Amino acid sequence: MITLDDCRLAPKVLLHDHLDGGLRPATVLELAEQDGYRGLPADDAAALATWFATAADSGSLETYLETFTHTVAVMQTADALRRVARECAEDLAGDGVVYAEVRFAPELHVERGLSLDEVVEAVLAGFAEGQEQARAAGTPITVRTLLTAMRHAARSQEIAELAVRFAGRGVAGFDIAGAEAGNPPSRHLAAFEFMRDHNAHFTIHAGEAFGLPSIHEAIAFCGADRLGHGVRVIDDITLPPGCGPDDRDFTGARLGPIADYVRDKRIPLELCPSSNVQTGAVPSIEQHPFNILARLRFRVTVNTDNRLMSNTSMSREFLLLHEVFGFGWSDFERFTVNAMKSAFIHFDERIAFIDEVIKPGYAVLMG
Repeated sequence: MITLDDCRLAPKVLLHDHLDGGLRPATVLELAEQDGYRGLPADDAAALATWFATAADSGSLETYLETFTHTVAVMQTADALRRVARECAEDLAGDGVVYAEVRFAPELHVERGLSLDEVVEAVLAGFAEGQEQARAAGTPITVRTLLTAMRHAARSQEIAELAVRFAGRGVAGFDIAGAEAGNPPSRHLAAFEFMRDHNAHFTIHAGEAFGLPSIHEAIAFCGADRLGHGVRVIDDITLPPGCGPDDRDFTGARLGPIADYVRDKRIPLELCPSSNVQTGAVPSIEQHPFNILARLRFRVTVNTDNRLMSNTSMSREFLLLHEVFGFGWSDFERFTVNAMKSAFIHFDERIAFIDEVIKPGYAVLMG
């Protein structure tokens, strides 16, 4: 049996993690006190952590997103953003993450007068400090960020331009996020065309709360490099009679045209098991299609989404997949290599991580 402590030893790659969804509860309290924010639902760290996890466990993406009101409220100054980013890097490194792409929406952090550029600069400075602290602690990590535009707003072009402007300075790509229903990715087509014109990477939240049409638009119209979640691709797969989500053999499964295209093109799926249950994308961990997609050889990756709201970490997600579906070290190595192959950094950097960090780390774990 693999334990949580074992999972912490595994080198992990995280592609889908929201900065405003991963704050330490104690930090939320301290920043609220400093800023005079009085809206928090609890006044001690343990109770606040419980409230976030409980409130997010609604089965609705829209309700789940309401919890971010509190974290975003205390992330409106350069010092606060810098601190949150620094602690994010330190926490991920302490959990055995060796490479992470952490995303945030600059447009949500300008209520106190910061410019978009100042928001990005503060976050990048915090990540730099966190990486230095992690190196000093003997747990090195590389952190890059993705700039997110809110899909219900009208600033995607501006955020795409911001991502290109900071490319090579810690920003690795672009994303859109927020409630999917009524806000199709094609609404932001100009921003995606701008990214392609500048040979820049982007991922799109798709196939989480909304189904196959969301995935189709993201890949066919917008040209997404990766799918943020993409879990609803399972709707385009017909399993053999009698097969369940926890089986080991899905020989005879029939893939529809969208699922075929996603698998054939090796489009990475940024799957977030715990979060997908909380938002109602899937009914339970036991019925999560991760196992099906992994055994059908889709390019699956393991992610946290929002560590505070889901009370999780990469190690906990690994342990969950082990306990529910029986995945072991060779599987986790494959998922981690999948993620590294899909990272928005140069090919030679990805290969170096795989050959020098990931494979040696799993070789030790597998004895």
